[in-house]
Amino acid sequence: MPASSSDDPAARFDSLARPIQRWIRDRGWTTLRPVQAEAIGAIMGGESDVIVAAATAGGKTEAAFLPLLSRVLDRPGGAGSVPAGGFDLVYIGPLKALITDQALRLEGMVEKTDMAVHPWHGDVAKARKDRALRSPGGVLLITPESLEAMFVLRGREVPGLFAGTRAIVIDELHTFLDSDRGVHLRSLLSRLDIAVGRRIRRVGLSATLGEMELVRSYLNPDDPDAVRLIADTAPGQELQIQLRGYVEPGQEGGGPSNEVAIAGHLFDKLRGSRNLVFAGSRRNVETYSDRLAGMCRRAKVPVEFLPHHGSLSRDRRTHVEDTLRDGRVPLTAICTSTLELGIDIGDVECVGHIGPGFSVASLRQRLGRSGRRAGEPAVLRMYVAMPKLGPQSNPIDRLRLELAQGIAMIDLLLEKWCEPPAPGALNLSTLTHQVLSVIAERGGASAARLYRMLCERGPFRAVDPPLFTALLRDLGRPDTALIEQSADGLLLLGEAGERIVAHYGFYAVFQSPEEYRLLAAGREIGTLPVVSVLVPGMALVFAGRRWQIAEIDETAKVIELTPSQEGAPPLFGGEGGAIHDGVRARMRTVLEGRDVPRYLDRAARDALAMAREEYDRLRLRGAAMVAIEEKRTLIAPWAGTVRTTTLSLALRGRDLAMDADGAVLEVPCGIDALRTEHLPALRENGLELSPKTGATLVFDKFHEYLSPPLLIRDALSSRLDRHSLGPMVKSLLGEV
Repeated sequence: MPASSSDDPAARFDSLARPIQRWIRDRGWTTLRPVQAEAIGAIMGGESDVIVAAATAGGKTEAAFLPLLSRVLDRPGGAGSVPAGGFDLVYIGPLKALITDQALRLEGMVEKTDMAVHPWHGDVAKARKDRALRSPGGVLLITPESLEAMFVLRGREVPGLFAGTRAIVIDELHTFLDSDRGVHLRSLLSRLDIAVGRRIRRVGLSATLGEMELVRSYLNPDDPDAVRLIADTAPGQELQIQLRGYVEPGQEGGGPSNEVAIAGHLFDKLRGSRNLVFAGSRRNVETYSDRLAGMCRRAKVPVEFLPHHGSLSRDRRTHVEDTLRDGRVPLTAICTSTLELGIDIGDVECVGHIGPGFSVASLRQRLGRSGRRAGEPAVLRMYVAMPKLGPQSNPIDRLRLELAQGIAMIDLLLEKWCEPPAPGALNLSTLTHQVLSVIAERGGASAARLYRMLCERGPFRAVDPPLFTALLRDLGRPDTALIEQSADGLLLLGEAGERIVAHYGFYAVFQSPEEYRLLAAGREIGTLPVVSVLVPGMALVFAGRRWQIAEIDETAKVIELTPSQEGAPPLFGGEGGAIHDGVRARMRTVLEGRDVPRYLDRAARDALAMAREEYDRLRLRGAAMVAIEEKRTLIAPWAGTVRTTTLSLALRGRDLAMDADGAVLEVPCGIDALRTEHLPALRENGLELSPKTGATLVFDKFHEYLSPPLLIRDALSSRLDRHSLGPMVKSLLGEV
C-alpha cells in the first residue's frame, strides 16, 4: 500500500488489524477502493449505524467486514459498554446460497486467526450448528427465518448468544425494504436489542437504494439522521443496452413464434460465453432452458444453457453457480431472481432480460452482474414479446404497453432513478406472526408487554392500542384459537397457535404453497409447489429436461419422475409484482414523445411508432378517458399498481367488472355514464370495500385469522390508497 496522508486509503489500511492487512496483501491489492476507505474510517472511528451503497462487485462486503473484524481482533475484550460473550458479529442475508458464499469469503479473511465463522440456515448440518452453540463467537451468518427459529426454540439462550455482539450486518438491504420480510427482520432486531439490554449497531449493504431518508429510517427509526451514508461516487461503467421487439407471426405461418425467435437469438449471441438470462418466472425458466437445450442438441454442441431457480435442488443450483464462478466452461444460466443478489458467480458478459420486469431497482441490480472486469461494459439485452395485431385487436394491445414499460424502465435506469420504499403499512399478518413468536419464546406474555415490545419499540408503530386490542381479540376467538388468556391475564398459545408454531413453516412470514419432492431414479432434483392438478402420466419440463410423472405419493409428498420425450413447464405460482407510479408516468411520456431511443432494434422501433400512432388516434394525448364503443371506455390514469387497483375496486363496487391493474384500463361502460354517474359517485362516496367488489383481502400468511374490519384496514394501509381516489377522479373528469 503506498504511503499518503491520514485521509487516504493508505492511512485506513494502517488502522486495520495485522491479520486483515496480511489478507489484503495476499490478495494482491495495491490500494483500497474509496468506498472501502471511507467505510473503514466510519466504522473504526465511531459507533454510528452505517449504510454502504455501491454497485454489484463494488467491494461492499469488504468495506464492512475489514473494519468490523479488525475491531474484534484488536480489542477482543470489547469496546465501550459491549460485554464479552456470544457471537462477535452477525451477518443477515436474504438467501441461504448468499450466506454460504459469504461464509467462504469471511473464512478466508480470518484464516490466520482463531476467529470462527458460523453459517446457519436450513442446509447447514446440525453438528455444525451444535458446535456454534457450544462455543459461540466470531461471525454468525444467518437468514431472518433461522433467527426467528432461534427465538422460538432457544428463547432463553438468546441473551447469552448475542451478549457480546458488536454489530449486525444486513446484506442486500434493498430486498428488505417495503416488504413483510423486511418488517419481520426489523422486529427480530428490535427483540434482539431488548434481549441483550442495549441497541446493537447496524451496518447495511446495498447496491440499489431510493430515497435515502426512508432507508435511514429503516435502519434506525428513532434517529435516522445519525445513520452514516457511504455511497460509491466512482464514475459509472460503460453500458451497452439493446431492447429487442418480437411480434407474434400469427396463424398463417409467417415465421417462428416469439418464444422460438427469442430463444434463437439467445442461442446465437450467448453460446460460447458466460451470461445470465432473467426469464421472469420459474415457468419461463423451464420453457427457455428446454428450448435452448434442444437447440444445443440439434446443433450437436454441448448444452450450455441451464436453469436456476428456487425450486431446483441445492445440488443443481450449486452446480450452475460453481460452473459460472470457475469460468473455464461457457455457461448461460436461465434464472429467476435467485441470481439477482450478491452470490459470487464471477464475471458474466451479458445479462438477458425476457420482458421488462416489475422494478427499476431490480433491473439495476441485475445489470450490475455484467461488466465487472476493468474496462468491460455492462451489457443488457431486453426481449419484449408482443401479440400480432389485426382489425379486431384490442386498442390496449395496439398501445404496446409492455414495450413502453421496457423503454420507461431503461430510461429511468439510465437516469439512476429507482423505486423508494413506501412506509405506513400496518402489516397485521406479520404482527400476528410476531405475537405468536414472542408468546412461544417466553412461554406467555401480557398484552401490555407485547404492545411495548412490538409496537412501541418495534416496527409496528402505526398500530395504536385499540387496533392492537382488536387484533388480540381476533386471535383469541373460539374459531381461530391462536391464543388464549390464563386466569392471571397472561396470554398463551391456544390449541391452533401451538400447532402452527410447532411446524417448521412458521418461521417465515411469507406464505408457501404445499411442495412435493421430485425424484428421478431415486435422486431428488427439486421441489414443486402444488398450485395445479398433477396426475400420473402427465408430462412436464423440470431442471431443463422432460419427464413423465410415474407415481405420486400423497402421504410422503413425493412425485416419482421418469424421462420423457414430451412435456410442458408446470405452474409454480407466486410470481408477479407491483409497478410504481414513476414507471407508469414515464410510460405515458414515452408514448407522447417523439424521440426514438437508440437502444431499440428495428422491430421495437416500428412497434413504438405504431403505438404512438394508436395513442394519437385514440386521442389519449391530454385525455384520461376515451370512448372506444358505445359501452366501452378506456381509462388511462397512468398510475402504479396500488392506485389503479384502488380505482378498479371502486368501480367494481358499482358493478363495473374490469381488470384490477394496468397502465390503461378498459371499463364496460359508456363514457357519458362514467362522467355523469359513476365517477361523481366515487368522488362523493369514496372507496367502499363491499362484497360486490369481489375483492380478495386474504393475501398474507395470517390474514385468514383476522376479521373483515381488520383486513380492510390492513389493505388500505398498503395495497390500496383510499386518499388517491379523489384526485384520480378529478383528473379523469378533467377538473385538474
